[in-house]
Amino acid sequence: MPALMLQGTGSNVGKSMLVAGLCRAARRRGLSVAPFKPQNMSNNAAVTEDGGEIGRAQALQARACGLRPSVHMNPVLLKPETDVGAQVVVQGRRLTSTAAADYAALKPRLMGAVLESFHHLQAAHDLVIVEGAGSPAEVNLRANDIANMGFARAADCPVVLVGDIDRGGVIAQIVGTQAVLDPADNAMIKGFLINKFRGDVNLFHDGYALIAEQTGWPGFGIAPWFRDAWKLPAEDAVDLVGPLRGGAFHIVCLCLSRIANFDDLDPLAQEPGVRLTMLGPGRPIPADADLVILPGTKSTRGDLEFLRAQGWDVDLIAHHRRGGRVLGICGGYQMLGATISDPDGIEGAPGTSPGLGLLRVDTVMTGDKRLTEVRAIHAASRQAFSGYEIHIGRTEGADRARLFAEIDGQPEGAMSADGRVAGSYLHGMFSDDGFRRAWLATMGAEASDLAYEAAVEATLDALADHLEVHFDVPGLLALAR
Repeated sequence: MPALMLQGTGSNVGKSMLVAGLCRAARRRGLSVAPFKPQNMSNNAAVTEDGGEIGRAQALQARACGLRPSVHMNPVLLKPETDVGAQVVVQGRRLTSTAAADYAALKPRLMGAVLESFHHLQAAHDLVIVEGAGSPAEVNLRANDIANMGFARAADCPVVLVGDIDRGGVIAQIVGTQAVLDPADNAMIKGFLINKFRGDVNLFHDGYALIAEQTGWPGFGIAPWFRDAWKLPAEDAVDLVGPLRGGAFHIVCLCLSRIANFDDLDPLAQEPGVRLTMLGPGRPIPADADLVILPGTKSTRGDLEFLRAQGWDVDLIAHHRRGGRVLGICGGYQMLGATISDPDGIEGAPGTSPGLGLLRVDTVMTGDKRLTEVRAIHAASRQAFSGYEIHIGRTEGADRARLFAEIDGQPEGAMSADGRVAGSYLHGMFSDDGFRRAWLATMGAEASDLAYEAAVEATLDALADHLEVHFDVPGLLALAR
């Protein structure tokens, strides 16, 4: 079945969102369409119904297609654990952890899984829309490439190159990419797109024509900045900003160096009564914070050290003494305890780190990763909700007697004796409208009638409409082979 691949002139040019929009546009044409990303690097992961994990962007793209996420949509997921190393997840399951310098030697072993997953999707759907990673212009990484031109040529998949005009130099981005690629790779590129335009598009007509003249590639359109992009889950930590829009109840989320699954907070950012601040390094926790959230992380002990380096440990104690609330999610929950032990060195060097001591619990890292969707009942409000678990480690201790939630009658999470510090392994809970309202109410915060999931669906439709207006969507789909 036909396939089309979007590659970018660099990271964060908007490939993920464009693929989501094209997937929704193709679906509205009556096509059975699926997304595919051969290799992704992200700590923002989604759980699949078959018990694996893929990049969060591919889960959103699957939603645009009307599909449940599958491990085949992102067969290789790299989850950074340090500045120079990452966990390698293949078809939803952890294969190994490797240093960046050693990953190149591993890639030839992964191409088989990549092509197997791609052909699996091709056999099941009318169209597969593929997203590249980073840029094919990184020709120093071309040997054994599985993410961009290496995949495109192995799968005989035509490519459209996406340039980001918002960062400037888009003519050089596209023309320069052609200049550094070898002729066989260039032959795979069938056209280009311009993304994230602000202002009067008529002012770029000459530049658009110059790109086509210099490269010989046809242009398929110029997309203005999509202003509702913030309503869709972000995949890259570089997209985190703060403070965000909102109201009286001030929630501060600490942006850890290995922050994971930070789209947990997206529904809160859209609550009119909530002011959400994504707090970057080097900034103190604001004294007017009502609640501080310690989010998930891919390296709990490493990010605990990072947290202390910012002075946030001292700020958290002061915040708690002032009567403030604290919520830890997944790795953040582990940090709130007395100790975190990693005897086998699963996330880094073996050893034990003292935690923040705000919960009387201890965590031991284990080799087994829990990946599952769950239905739970919030202990404080008795509100049922949906979420998912994606973590390693076992947490036990006295504060587990005061549970955060129940899952099939079993306790989940922990609560301090004063009720102002809570920890939970559950991600995605704020997407559940009933739970979000009940949880905010337990803290005296105003909750709205926001229907978050419906808002995501409406935004995907608006994105598809946006691309239909500004891109030659029929022409793009006609390229697929």
